[in-house]
Amino acid sequence: MNRWLVTGAGGMLGRDLVGVLRGLNEPVVAATRKDLDIADRYSVRAMVSEHQPTTIVNCAAWTRFHEAELSEADALLVNGRGVRELASVCRDRSIRLVHLSSDYVFDGKGSRPYAETAATGPINAYGRTKLAGEQAVLELLPGDGVIVRTAWLYGRHGTNFIRKMVQLERMRSTVDVVDDQWGQPTWTVDLAEQIVALVRHGAAGVFHGTSSGETTWYDVARMTFRLLGADPGRIRPVRSDQVADGELRPRYTVLGHAAWHEAGLTPMRHWADALAQSFHLLADDARQSLSKRETQARDPSERPE
Repeated sequence: MNRWLVTGAGGMLGRDLVGVLRGLNEPVVAATRKDLDIADRYSVRAMVSEHQPTTIVNCAAWTRFHEAELSEADALLVNGRGVRELASVCRDRSIRLVHLSSDYVFDGKGSRPYAETAATGPINAYGRTKLAGEQAVLELLPGDGVIVRTAWLYGRHGTNFIRKMVQLERMRSTVDVVDDQWGQPTWTVDLAEQIVALVRHGAAGVFHGTSSGETTWYDVARMTFRLLGADPGRIRPVRSDQVADGELRPRYTVLGHAAWHEAGLTPMRHWADALAQSFHLLADDARQSLSKRETQARDPSERPE
């Protein structure tokens, strides 16, 4: 049986992965950012020595996109150096490493799904730092490392686009959403289950961990409103160049899934099916969060310290 260590276990994907593993009665150590700084060599080796994992899944990352542009060196410390430290200890102790990467390693100038073998070319600081992490895994674990590129994640545990749209439906009469960025919304539970299947299968290499199909943020917002029973016509399309940071984001990052088929595994289901099934959980959580904030705004005594 695998002994799992999940880094970044307090994040949206990390929490769902730990939940899936515990539901399968797999032994797992959930290491949050407070528990483990992956850029600290001594902390990494101490954690590994204590828990003796056979598989490490790295969900830890600097994900603050705008701040990465302002301080690329800080983002690189986590997304590059931290991944290198993990890969180094995995190499030395024969531990399988699954590293979560991003669609932002591509430039987004294409018009067809990017293959796992496609040339990378990030156009922003976040993408460059994520690519540095990939390169560390491929260099140090050329035959055993696993890179899972994902994108457009949404889940119950954390801020995401779907939650934001549910809240904005109550707050605004119309909502402007970009209609020229293409990708694949991906439910974190689906991805967590896919990672477990990948490890159990013993596969290695680069995989694209996104839902099937493709869409725009605009169409995702319209579907969210329809699922809420609201008028999707309240969503208004805008171009990326009409928002402040539009030029920094790749326009087309739909990812291909050939590697799953080649490994004998089935890619994830269509994004619309996943969203329809998970939506009631997301909507309930988003409404509760918004109601709590509205109550606190009316009654300052209810605000947290």
